[in-house]
Formats: sequence, structure tokens, C-alpha cells
Amino acid sequence: MEMEITFPGGARVDAHFGSFTINTDQSPLGGGEGSAPSPFATFLASLGTCAGIYVLSFLKQRGLPTDGVRIIQKTHSNPATGLIEQFDLEIQVPENFPEKYKEALIRSAELCAVKKHFDDPPRFNIYTESIELAIN
Repeated sequence: MEMEITFPGGARVDAHFGSFTINTDQSPLGGGEGSAPSPFATFLASLGTCAGIYVLSFLKQRGLPTDGVRIIQKTHSNPATGLIEQFDLEIQVPENFPEKYKEALIRSAELCAVKKHFDDPPRFNIYTESIELAIN
């Protein structure tokens, strides 16, 4: 997948891919306007929403209702480095949710592609490329 990252002004940075655009901004404390989530918040949301896709699929395949089901994502950071050391994904289900499906529901969330990339992280190759700018 290829994405084009653009700088529309201020502290905003957008990612374009296919027919989609993800808008990001920094908070006012970070020099932005707070008009969109920060890139890091978007990154964090990708984990919970990815797990959510798998949970939703599990529920739909078994004809189980989604009412009252939600995922609460929490992060735990190392105070010395500020880096996240642990993610908690708590799948909340109604009291009447069938006990026999709870472990399988957890296993479905663990299939999340974002989580799998944390388990086996990719290498990064960052470089510059000079391009010719069109003069209008």
C-alpha cells in the first residue's frame, strides 16, 4: 500500500490513500489547532478499531447482538521513557452474554493485524528523494 503524506498548513499532516484521507493535527499545546486527532492518537485508535473489527465479525457470524458490547483500550507507559509498555483491551459484554463464547471472543480480538505487527515489528527504511517541482 502506498500513501501520500501532505502538509495542508499549520501543524496538520494528512495521509491520502485510495479514495480516503486521514486528517491529523496537533493539540494547541503542541502548536496545532486541535482540529483532528494527533498522528499518535490515530495510531493508537488503529489497534482498538482493528480488534473491534474481529470482535464484530465474531458476533455477526454467531448471530450474537452487538448491543452493550464495547472495547475499552488502555495504555500503560514507562515513566522513565514515556513509551508504551502495555496495552489493555477490555472487551465488555452484557451480563447475559453466553459464557461459552468469552474465550473465543478474546481469541478473535487477538487476530487483529495491527496487534500482529507489534508481535513481529517491521524494519523502517527512511530516506530522501529529490523531485522536480512544476512551476505554474
